[in-house]
Amino acid sequence: MLENSSRARDHLANERTFLAWVRTSVAIVVFGFAIGRFAIALRQFGKFQGQVPKSTGFSVWMGMISILAGVAMVVAGLLRYRKTRAQLDEGKFEPAGFIVDLVTILTVLFGLALAGYLIFV
Repeated sequence: MLENSSRARDHLANERTFLAWVRTSVAIVVFGFAIGRFAIALRQFGKFQGQVPKSTGFSVWMGMISILAGVAMVVAGLLRYRKTRAQLDEGKFEPAGFIVDLVTILTVLFGLALAGYLIFV
């Protein structure tokens, strides 16, 4: 009985981790959409005021990159969930390695790009 409860606890923890990946991915997708829509809204606002709108292409591209990153992140989370589930079923487990490093590096680069954009605009 103890072994089954431990196994169930491990699988439930794996599911909670996957749901955290999903929540984070949805937040990144929504953030990207907001970046893109904000740039379009600023351009339209400038037109209404009779100003020549500045190019907001960079904001739209950053928004698209964020949306695509969110989609890629949920796929990575699903792959990690399925791999961990298989490892738990086999009675062995190896912690995540490269995927954690990759997500961290990409998040830092994206944050620095956004910060640079805010400084230079």
